[in-house]
This record gives sequence, C-alpha cells and structure tokens, in this order.
Amino acid sequence: MVNLEYEGLFVKVVALLGDEDYVRVARALLNNPDATDEEIASATGLKINKVRKVLYDLFEKGLVIGIKDKDEKKGWYVYKWRVQEENAEVFLKRIRETILSKLNERLEYEKSHEFYWCGTPTCKKYTFEEAIEHFFVCPECGNPLKQDDNSKIISALEWKIKQIIEEERENDEKMKKATAFTQ
Repeated sequence: MVNLEYEGLFVKVVALLGDEDYVRVARALLNNPDATDEEIASATGLKINKVRKVLYDLFEKGLVIGIKDKDEKKGWYVYKWRVQEENAEVFLKRIRETILSKLNERLEYEKSHEFYWCGTPTCKKYTFEEAIEHFFVCPECGNPLKQDDNSKIISALEWKIKQIIEEERENDEKMKKATAFTQ
C-alpha cells in the first residue's frame, strides 16, 4: 500500500478511485503537466493501455482533461493530459452528498420499521410485515423471531450523518477562506 500521508488532495482522491497504478499516474501528471500518455507510461513504468485506462477513468470523473494536439514530427494527433486539481474537492463533495443521502434513507428506514430476529448471527433480520408472513418463526433456522432493538443502529447512523455534515461545513469554511484569500 502506498503512503499518502504527505500527498495533496488530488493524489488522495485518485487513490480512493484505484490502486497504486492510479497513484503513479496522478503523481506523474502532477510532475509533468501536459504529458502525453506515452510520456506518462515512460515515467511510471506502466503499460500504455493501463495508463490510458486510468486516464480515461479520471477524465470521466472530471479530474483530468485531455487537450488534443498535433504531433508535428509524426503528423498525427495526440492528447496531452492535465490535472484538474480544483475538481478534486468538488468530486469529494459529490461523494459525500451521495453517502449522506444513502445514510439518511437508511436512517428513515430504521426509524419507520420494527425488526424481528431469532438471535442467530448468521440469520437475517425481518421487518414486522415479513415476520408475520413467517408466523414469527425464522425461515433459516426455525427459531422464534423476537422484536429486535435497533436503537444502536439508529444512534450510529445519526452520529455518522452529523459527522459528515460537520466535515462538509468545515470544508465549506476552508473553501470560503481560500477563495477570499486569492481575491
């Protein structure tokens, strides 16, 4: 595993998306803006098709752009790749929003349902409606289904939602300060 402790946000975001090859491509791009895929492959020691796969994935996510340029020596067009560092924070914000939405949906589900469980760790929990269908008997092991207390799950979801909202607030404050500083 790659140590990312001293890396910038762009490399850390790229590391979330892929393996060590992604990180190598990201570092190569940061060290050599407007590099071609061949130059990146040479700098990283990766095969050209692996470099292209990573670049296309990062392009699709808006983290890099490809600028079409004509190679005067060879006479054909090549793409020079450039990092979109400012989009790393936007990308993370979108992911946070997606996670927050899913956590809120799960919280609503947990709050609006009663759950029943036999107590066997390998068996699943059932909603009240499902438990009725099975006459309050676990269809997996045959033990009786008893009402399960999901208050710990609700508390954990609420804690995580609060944590993400606070992180988002802190990041927004940092962005405002950074924007004010550059103006």
